[in-house]
Amino acid sequence: MSSVSDSGPLVIAGRAFSSRLLVGTGKYRSLQETARCVELSGAAMVTVAVRRVNVTDRSRENLLDYLDLKKTALLPNTAGCYTAEEAIRTARMAREALDNAWVKLEVIGDQQTLFPDTQALLEATRVLAAEGFIVLPYTSDDVIVAQRLVEAGAAAVMPLAAPIGSGLGIQNPAQLRILRERITSVPLIVDAGVGCASDAARAMELGADGILMNTAIAAAERPEQMAVAMKAAVEAGRLSFLAGRMPMRLYASASSPLAGVVR
Repeated sequence: MSSVSDSGPLVIAGRAFSSRLLVGTGKYRSLQETARCVELSGAAMVTVAVRRVNVTDRSRENLLDYLDLKKTALLPNTAGCYTAEEAIRTARMAREALDNAWVKLEVIGDQQTLFPDTQALLEATRVLAAEGFIVLPYTSDDVIVAQRLVEAGAAAVMPLAAPIGSGLGIQNPAQLRILRERITSVPLIVDAGVGCASDAARAMELGADGILMNTAIAAAERPEQMAVAMKAAVEAGRLSFLAGRMPMRLYASASSPLAGVVR
């Protein structure tokens, strides 16, 4: 029996995750700090940039040596890929090296903004989904693109809230609300742009099923404290969304009823 504090698991491609917070593993000061922050965040899934992080050569220091993969699922990431062909090749390499068909798919279209190349992203999603990959694409907040990604076989849609690593927070809440209304067959996971706990809570209150973040924790002055804050923010935001906020009014409304007041 669930309690009022239980928001239920995040389910992606039929697999249930206890946490709705996904975290990246880049930009930390050390592998030890990475592991501590992952644990404190309570994240049930972590991303690893296959092209940038050593995950295959076990003779050298390896990120996987610091993660408890019994508690935390691994999500290989095609970060740094600028063409569909590059992303497809990287995903295949990750599956072979890690025996893992899950992939966070990134195909970058612009080096300065790191915005996605949505046409190439759609192409790569179609190919990889047809090959049995569980594809979680990082995309723009365009509802049409999101719908096309679902049609192409994406297991989730991951729109940005703001440019990667910017910490600007949610720049277009209206778009996220529209995406929430229109994308219902797969999870909607906000990816990129969150900077602080209030950003995370706001994204969840707008209806996101989960959030993926990296820089917001890794670049904080005290990453471990921020990891704890983000865990609480995601949980609070989800419960707030499920509870349903009160109507907003222009004028005051008395908290106590006036009927029966002694005069």
